[in-house]
Amino acid sequence: MANLGVAIVRQYQRGVVFRFGRLHNVREPGIRFMVPLVDRMWKVTLRTVTMPIPSQQVITRDNVSIGVAAVAYFRRVDPVKSIVEIEDVSAAMGQIAQTTVRNVVGRSLLDQVLTDTETLNTQIKEILDGLTQRWGVYVLLVELKDIELPPAMQRAMARQAEAEREKRAKIIAAEGEALSADRLAEAADVISAHPVALQLRNLQILSEIAAEKNSTIVFPAQFLESARALSRFVEDETRRATTPSPAFPSGHRAAGAGGADRGDPSPRRSTPANEPLEVV
Repeated sequence: MANLGVAIVRQYQRGVVFRFGRLHNVREPGIRFMVPLVDRMWKVTLRTVTMPIPSQQVITRDNVSIGVAAVAYFRRVDPVKSIVEIEDVSAAMGQIAQTTVRNVVGRSLLDQVLTDTETLNTQIKEILDGLTQRWGVYVLLVELKDIELPPAMQRAMARQAEAEREKRAKIIAAEGEALSADRLAEAADVISAHPVALQLRNLQILSEIAAEKNSTIVFPAQFLESARALSRFVEDETRRATTPSPAFPSGHRAAGAGGADRGDPSPRRSTPANEPLEVV
């Protein structure tokens, strides 16, 4: 129908008309009439185009070879430039996007590629937008969607992550031990001021352990208290053993003297003061 001078331009299209090979005008959506055999129309879509950027091997700044794949979203904003300035916009966008991704990733470190992808996406978008502006193309978004690491690098990163987790676990455990030591010191001060509290605590532990009912519990008594009690007992026994025996009562001596006065025929002799008494 374009050769007959009638063309239909859809809502998402713009019609660029050439008359005798020269740019004439741009037609809006709707039914449009042209001069037959003189005018020729090229229809340009203004919808957003999704362009995948295939994976490619890139060597980062720290000499690590990785595979990087991305995706770009762009749309034509100037129908005239997208036809006059370049032959095939889609092919040109694909080539320039691959080159830009390789250059930007190659200037970055591996850690930055893995953790700071937002910055890399912004840099790639700005470079592409600046290069394609003269083609009447606006780049909406560029995203790195797949980063492939070598197997050896994956194992090394796994070991590093495991070591980091163990480090954090040990730090947390050490902080808990320090806090527990402070609390135990406070508890020791309280128990030293109130010795009965230790016995109550022992009874509480016994009740907690006895709730299991599946084991034999040997709970030793306080060794220091037992040692002190034994020492006191030995001292008491030693003191009793070294104490001298008491003297006889005065009535017993009087009875012996009266017997001599009554004419006891058995001879009596005086006992020296330093001679021990013999009791029969």
